Amino acid sequence: MTGRAASGPAGAGAHFQQLYYTSCEHGLTGFSGFQFNAVSAGVSLETRQAVEALAGYEPPRALVESDTPELLARCPVNLCYRPYDPQGRTATALCVAYVGRDSARRFGNYFAHALHSDDFPAAGGGALAIELWDSPVWTRSASPDTEIPVLAAPPRGPLDTRAVRDFLRAHPHAARLPDLLAAVFATLTDHGSVVVVDDSTDRIAHWFAAVSYLLPPPLARRLSFATYVFRPARSRLHLIGTVPGAQLDFGTDDEAAYTVFDFSRGHFPEVAVPGLVSLLTRIGVGSVRPVWSWTADYTRGGEERPADWHAPVAAAAASGGIALTGADVRAVIGWLAGADHLGPRRAAVAADLHRKHRDLDDAQLAALSDAAKAGGDPAVHQEIEGKLHESRMRAYMTGAEDAAAPVPLTDPAERERATALWERLLGGEAATARQRVRLLLWALGARLAPEPGLVERETLAVARTLLGVASPGPGLRREVVELVAGMPRMREALAEAVQEALEGRDGQEQLFAQFPAELLGERDLRDHPLLLEYHWRARAEREPSRTVDIMFAILEVRGRTSPDAELLRGLWRHPSRTWTHREALRIAARLADAGQVDEAVGAWLDRAVNQRIDDEEGLSACLALCAELAAPGRTAWLPPAARERVRIVLELDRALRTEREAVALAGAFRVSGTATWTAVQALKRYRLVPAMLALPVDAGRLRDELPEFGHSLAEHYLAAVRRAAIGAERCDDVTLGHVAAVAALPTAGGRLSQAQQDLVLLIRGHTAAYWRTADLRRLEGAVRPHHPQLADHYRDAAEARRSGAQKLAGKVRLSLRRGRGGSPDEVPPGEGPRREKKGR
Repeated sequence: MTGRAASGPAGAGAHFQQLYYTSCEHGLTGFSGFQFNAVSAGVSLETRQAVEALAGYEPPRALVESDTPELLARCPVNLCYRPYDPQGRTATALCVAYVGRDSARRFGNYFAHALHSDDFPAAGGGALAIELWDSPVWTRSASPDTEIPVLAAPPRGPLDTRAVRDFLRAHPHAARLPDLLAAVFATLTDHGSVVVVDDSTDRIAHWFAAVSYLLPPPLARRLSFATYVFRPARSRLHLIGTVPGAQLDFGTDDEAAYTVFDFSRGHFPEVAVPGLVSLLTRIGVGSVRPVWSWTADYTRGGEERPADWHAPVAAAAASGGIALTGADVRAVIGWLAGADHLGPRRAAVAADLHRKHRDLDDAQLAALSDAAKAGGDPAVHQEIEGKLHESRMRAYMTGAEDAAAPVPLTDPAERERATALWERLLGGEAATARQRVRLLLWALGARLAPEPGLVERETLAVARTLLGVASPGPGLRREVVELVAGMPRMREALAEAVQEALEGRDGQEQLFAQFPAELLGERDLRDHPLLLEYHWRARAEREPSRTVDIMFAILEVRGRTSPDAELLRGLWRHPSRTWTHREALRIAARLADAGQVDEAVGAWLDRAVNQRIDDEEGLSACLALCAELAAPGRTAWLPPAARERVRIVLELDRALRTEREAVALAGAFRVSGTATWTAVQALKRYRLVPAMLALPVDAGRLRDELPEFGHSLAEHYLAAVRRAAIGAERCDDVTLGHVAAVAALPTAGGRLSQAQQDLVLLIRGHTAAYWRTADLRRLEGAVRPHHPQLADHYRDAAEARRSGAQKLAGKVRLSLRRGRGGSPDEVPPGEGPRREKKGR
């Protein structure tokens, strides 16, 4: 890099001020050493300080003692560029070369030749700073004078787009250019620096040139760089070059700020590549310059980040015939909505994308249509709208996931075109009943005006199709319901099709049960009694809670008062289905004036009475039904066995309310043959024992008849008495009578099961240990006529409690333990097999 550029007169237009900085004997300081050897007139102190800060140079360790031309030529050259404003107008470029020894023969000298301008682009004739690489303008020789002339338009070096393109083709890591460009974009718009390592600064300059050509020109002029820095961690420029052997040691605080691309060793970082970078590298260095000139017509100004540049660059590239990817197209379409600065060019971009890209979705087409309209091109707008209608109509017809509902078309011409398209699809592409239904829905929603005869034929065909489908899918059912709601003629066609099917062949009435009954209402079928009945049957299947009302509606249409077996099976179709108690009660009440009823009614009422009862509410409903069926004139409806069942159930229910003694009440339930009756079982389960505990009890009768209760009732009763004994704070006479009667039961002789004996012993033990003394005295008196030894035990327990004699209490407890399992005449057990605390 030797030679000098021709100088121009100072102040004559845009120019460069020159500055030489090196270690010399003669310079601006007046003594030897590193100093400015010479500068152009008017160079400010600020400029000199900036150049001095950039001019430092440290050679690789192996080349420090270079002093021959051959060795010096191997030393890295630093072409450094530093802009000082966002537009890159005021900027400095300098070339720093190692020159070996200074005048005192000491190694470490370098020569920095700097060019500074307040209008760098104009002074350089539009050249980028990197294009000054290896330019003849640079010198390494000190000037004999301290003032040197200014320069205008210095000659460029050998770097141009062709040289860079050839370099990339030959470089083994050229595929990393998108990553490098993305990293440079990031450092320009965010923070940090990018470090490029390669075998020579000439190769590094080519990488810098590739990045500079691909960057948007405003950003390229803001890109600061140095082709060689021995210690990159000390630099804060955007792009920093260095060679193998340099010091790449970054502190922990600096690692995040430096992104290193080592092309020499093939080590590269992971970088997210924006869509713009992919587009630019696909265009390539050799073709990108005209694209930048075209892009000026599409930018608004102020674009910074890759996302800001992507759409304008893509639109410009497309205008020049460069193919776009899907990502590029999406970027342009998303940008068009706000690109009002384009004017008529907005419509041109929309038209170009629409004609070159046939795989756009509806949302993208809608955006292009809006852009064409905003750009003042109604022809393109209508062309795109036509494609949109076709796409939307076809998507809606086929039930695509992204299908949009139709919207009313208000423009007459647009509606006419849509109608023609609709008829074409209906006549050609609609292959299934559901597709035809969805096309009819589209016509309804878009307010098209198709020929009436065509609509009638289509609705009739849909009705026939529904009758021929065993189970129409929920989608088809829902859509036909919607269609029928909007097209009254559809209802007439449905009724005609159903009537036609029923009259055409026998046994077709089942079709109506499969037909979506919600499509036809009672008003639509009032002139078709048979259709109305099948409509109601289908409705009963959908709404079981209304089945009773529907049955009487059918009877009214038939002119009959009682249902027959066929009607009952048709309405309650499930094999295990029978009337609930509430349903049977309603039916019996409404049939009260019917007189004679079909024998099937009696069988259904019998099944209802004897169905499973799961709770008190179900028992109440069953008793209400039995009372209804016992009314005069109704018992004749039932089979004899059912009449007897109803009679016995009501008698037992009456006994629960009228019997005066507990054991007698239990005896009333020992009716032969009722063990499997659900109503009797429920009365025992939910009402018998509570009713017994509310009545006085005959202790002697209980002693004799408890084994006749049956195991379940006996154990249930004993457990209830035990709970009453444990839970009683103050024991009333009735409760005390039950406790005394149970406590006096004999636990020997095998009349009671082991579980029943345990319950008796638990009651004895708890009352003796925890009852109040007064209640214990009352219990002693109640027990004594039936079990004197137990009464003595209660007396002793009461006395022991009153005297507090611990010895007697121990004796009582011992006698209780020894008494378990003895005869009724022995000392009875007191505590039983285990003690219980009060309240357990």
